This record gives sequence, C-alpha cells and structure tokens, in this order.
Amino acid sequence: MSEGTLKTKSVSSPVESGDGLRVLVTRFRGHRVPKSRYDLWLPSLGPSEELLKQFLGGEITWSQFSREYRNELWRDGGADERNHTVKNHGQKGLLRILKYLARKQPVTLLCHCAEDEKHCHRHLLRQTLLGAKVTL
Repeated sequence: MSEGTLKTKSVSSPVESGDGLRVLVTRFRGHRVPKSRYDLWLPSLGPSEELLKQFLGGEITWSQFSREYRNELWRDGGADERNHTVKNHGQKGLLRILKYLARKQPVTLLCHCAEDEKHCHRHLLRQTLLGAKVTL
C-alpha cells in the first residue's frame, strides 16, 4: 500500500478534495460534529472507553496506551466487556476493508484530537494498517 493513500487528520480540520473517504475512528461521534465532516463512522476502531479514560486521566503512559490499543484492535470480543455503550465484536474485518480501500483510493482517518496532536490513536491505527499483516 502506498503511504500517500492513507492519511490522518482532526475531524475539525478543513475538508479537502484529496482526503478521499473520510473515516471517523472514535468511540463517540461527538455531539456537535456534523455528519458532513466524515463519510463513515467506525466506533469500534477507537480505543475502548476504559483505555481512553485511563490515558486521558494520566493513569497510564502513551507507551502503555499504544501497546494496549494495538492489542484491542486484534482482540476477539474481549474489548466488549470493557465498553458499556458501543461493542466491538472483533474489528479484524474492518481493518481488512480499510486496508483494501486505501489501496484503491485516498482514505483519511479522523479523530477529535487536534491536528498536531502526536499522542492520538489515529496515528497508531494508520501505522497498524500500513504495517500489519492483514490478509484479505
């Protein structure tokens, strides 16, 4: 996959024609985020509610968050026990679809974090899609 076909942005950043398919990858859509800001919302590709709370609350480091988030992406159903609102049911299929789409057209992964935020799961998800051995 060409790295130029898979980008990351903040959902509040300007929409550009080169964004291609804009995919919101957060557990919560956001109350004031208009649906025109994204094409597709995949909440199960966001970190679990518990993991995000631990990181934002300073209970775990970025390194710990990164490791656990990547584990959650590949976990079968176990992440469901940690979420009260949105369930995962395993997201391996979604990873395969995104990887396939990014080969065919531009795909932009979106999150609520600021554009210049380095510690955001959207960057980890991009790295996973670019480097993971996801069989199609």
